Amino acid sequence: MTIAILGAGAVGQLIAHQLASTSERADWPMLLGRDAKALTAEFCFTPLSTQTVAEVQRRRFAEAKLNTVDLIIVTVKAYQVEDALLPLLPMLNADCHILLLHNGLGPHEAIAPKLAGRGLSLGTTSQGALRVGSQGALRNSPTELKQTGTGLTQFGHFSGPALSESLKQRLLQAIPGSEWVDDILTALWQKLAVNACINPLTARDRVENGALDSPQYQSTIDAVIDELLAIAAKEGIRLDRAALKARVMTVIKLTAANRSSMRQDVEHGRKTEIDAINGYLVRLGERHGIDTPANRALFDAIKAIEAAA
Repeated sequence: MTIAILGAGAVGQLIAHQLASTSERADWPMLLGRDAKALTAEFCFTPLSTQTVAEVQRRRFAEAKLNTVDLIIVTVKAYQVEDALLPLLPMLNADCHILLLHNGLGPHEAIAPKLAGRGLSLGTTSQGALRVGSQGALRNSPTELKQTGTGLTQFGHFSGPALSESLKQRLLQAIPGSEWVDDILTALWQKLAVNACINPLTARDRVENGALDSPQYQSTIDAVIDELLAIAAKEGIRLDRAALKARVMTVIKLTAANRSSMRQDVEHGRKTEIDAINGYLVRLGERHGIDTPANRALFDAIKAIEAAA
């Protein structure tokens, strides 16, 4: 079973190291840049369980032909998925399965009709990792990674042929805290609610996640959730409002000291994933004739920050 990971950012490298840690050298995954070229540099990884320089794991990931790949895991940003994946499709075999693993929703709708009968699974992860320098200081190092937190990773089938049981078990055995979810779309909508509340507010106001626990943010969080629930119902997704609000607030409390990924993006002048989060809700609201003033205001605020960068 040959696995390739498209996207060598923090999440892509983390998944690659976890797969390598539970397999023989010959079965290590391929790690591909966004240009689909296999990366052959030595990648260093400090797992959360050790966090000592002496136990840094060093690996050179496998090189193989793309037409031998059985599963390609796409870990690029949501807005990069189409540009990164579509040029690869002619080079993949007809049975290669695709797994999208990114924040937000939307790319799956564009990708699914273009897979020529290949299977498509979707996933989400809340594991944490940062690129670090040799002294542990945060920097944009392409090959040095430190795991910063554990979290839930969920996968599930979306369309086409199902992921083989052997590949499914390989993922579940390699990635701590992972599970297969039969109703993956509902799980992704739950994660979307968390992202839609936390990411744009923390990015707009440049605050840690825990700041959102204060009263001044509750009306906005409630409005974002209410709009999401109305849209989800039109999409056939059933969500419980009380449970969803509780989940959002629990994540805020558990990650109180964290800077959200969107806040980090705006602070570094990078493009954000707002189009696949609040922007996705705005577009679906327009499709279903549902007003989304709270989500649109957050979407517009982040777009304005991007434009000014």
